[in-house]
Amino acid sequence: MPPRARWVFGAFVAIAAVLLAFEHRAHVLGILPWLFLLACPLMHLFMHHGHGDRHRHDAPPGGGRK
Repeated sequence: MPPRARWVFGAFVAIAAVLLAFEHRAHVLGILPWLFLLACPLMHLFMHHGHGDRHRHDAPPGGGRK
């Protein structure tokens, strides 16, 4: 894709995104609290990688404590 076509496509996508955001603002703001609630279990799942060090395979025997 030539560079000029990329700029035109990017401008088109940006204008379309702004128009969609303004036209559907009420819908997007209505689901925003539910998105925060959905983010909590997903963050727990992807950011904590489970609970504690009980299941680490690279830990020395005995949990590494002396």
